[in-house]
Amino acid sequence: MKTLRDVPIGGTCKVVKLHGAGAVKRRIMDMGITKNVSIYVRKVAPLGDPVEITVRNYELSLRKGDAEMIEVE
Repeated sequence: MKTLRDVPIGGTCKVVKLHGAGAVKRRIMDMGITKNVSIYVRKVAPLGDPVEITVRNYELSLRKGDAEMIEVE
């Protein structure tokens, strides 16, 4: 299973599935990260947390734990 954490800087991917449950999954979906949406990885902090992405034409920072819940292809 490939997650958003595995995508290199400058890489683009497509969301396959969101893992997690309840409020955490709902919060990720509220940020615009849903199935089949395209994500571009802009930057990753030196220690790997957070990850800066572009999704639906806006920039977003995600914690490493949240990025690991997003399965991509």
